[in-house]
Amino acid sequence: MKIALDPYMIRHLSLPELCRATAELGYEHIELSPRADFLDWWVMPRATKERMAAFKRALTDHGVGLATLQPMYRWASPFEDERQWAVRCWKKAIEVSVEMDCRLMISEFGRGASPERSVGERPGANTPELCEAAWFRSMDELLPIFEREGLTLSVEPHPEDWVEQLQPAADLVKNIGSPALKLSYIAPHTFYYGDDLAAMIREAAPVLAHVRVADTFNHKKSSQLRYIVNPPGSTQIRVHQHLDIGQGEIDWDVFFATLAEVGFDGVLSACVFAWEERAEDSSRFMRQEIQRYLDQYRVAPNAG
Repeated sequence: MKIALDPYMIRHLSLPELCRATAELGYEHIELSPRADFLDWWVMPRATKERMAAFKRALTDHGVGLATLQPMYRWASPFEDERQWAVRCWKKAIEVSVEMDCRLMISEFGRGASPERSVGERPGANTPELCEAAWFRSMDELLPIFEREGLTLSVEPHPEDWVEQLQPAADLVKNIGSPALKLSYIAPHTFYYGDDLAAMIREAAPVLAHVRVADTFNHKKSSQLRYIVNPPGSTQIRVHQHLDIGQGEIDWDVFFATLAEVGFDGVLSACVFAWEERAEDSSRFMRQEIQRYLDQYRVAPNAG
């Protein structure tokens, strides 16, 4: 198992400094979420040859591996020009991943079209059915490249995506049946995924390659008034947290016990976003707590 840090809370550091900080915080791997100087949201990768070379040197110098890269593009947009641009960006991002020798790329199923187009240009175009059709067209183009390059793509259902729940997401990945396509389980999205944490992990297990660890509150409790939003009863807001373990309501004993039960041995990352003012303390705490649970439940005995 690779235990990685999502360094979003210390994104102000340069890529070489990020490698140093990751090692000092006790992690052996980086989960590189989108950042402006490498893979940014929606646009062509900014990872220049010089920047990649410096990043690779720093990874080696500090004994840190690059566990995942996360491109974010509108590959499920029903607007064909937008989808084609996303696929073009994805192809460049795959080249970056090959150059960086990062074998696992992660992303979201996606929210479909950009908000401006889905609301203004063709109202009603951004339906789950049309987004699914667009995503499948993108998979037809991209999965052969992943397979040829020996890379794995792990996708996650995200709150507000065209697929939010774990069960249909697992079905999509299993039915495509490509060895290059896997599934991510994002713990802080658990209460959007479904109601039975252990059952969902078991369902995902045959295609599960990547897990993110952070705590969150159960928005379904208190008559769904765990969060107060305006206007009351809004169905368009997907509030959730990425907190330290123990600050929310996820049952971590069930979570780690089930990972042990299914023999999970992929990438497991700490992805707390909530505490930038105490980023170092939070990251150290998460590394220690993750290891404590792994040891307790004997998840991949050589973890770390």
